[in-house]
Amino acid sequence: MSKKKPQDIPQAEPQGDNVTQVQDEVLNTEEQETVEAQQDIEKEIETLREKCADLADKNLRMMAEFDNYRRRTNKEKLELLSTAGERIFKDMLPLIDDFERARQAMQTTEDIQAVREGIDLIYQKFIGFLEKNDVKQIPTENADFDTEYHEAITTFPAPTAEQKGKVIDCTQKGYTLGEKVIRYAKVVVGE
Repeated sequence: MSKKKPQDIPQAEPQGDNVTQVQDEVLNTEEQETVEAQQDIEKEIETLREKCADLADKNLRMMAEFDNYRRRTNKEKLELLSTAGERIFKDMLPLIDDFERARQAMQTTEDIQAVREGIDLIYQKFIGFLEKNDVKQIPTENADFDTEYHEAITTFPAPTAEQKGKVIDCTQKGYTLGEKVIRYAKVVVGE
């Protein structure tokens, strides 16, 4: 047996219809892949649009929720401010009752000492009321002058060197509410 060389093998001549058919199949496959890719892109775009719409809806709801929260807290603050003073005034009513009784007693009694004791009791009750509500007197006796708590109304020559820069006299007491000064103590400072 003799071996045939590849040149000896008759090759089929391509037929025009087969080439065109193969080319059409390749083009159809490429077009189909392009169409599928476009469809995938369109699906992805639609998914992203839905996500965007969902986020916009969530954002709108969150803004509405925050607006409702802000309104509610503002309303609560207004109610708190309008009723905050109510408790203090309610606690002061017994003091007013005591003052009225003291005034009536002053008109009918001859015992001045009893009136003084009654006034002292009312004063102590009022100081207790202030302490209960976190109102404290600013110390001034032998205190260093401090602009955070004291207001100097005048200076006076200090009787001793140790009293320079210190409070010599207090003409009006000062008070704090918690840590905040609600009235500065008016003082005379030694120089």
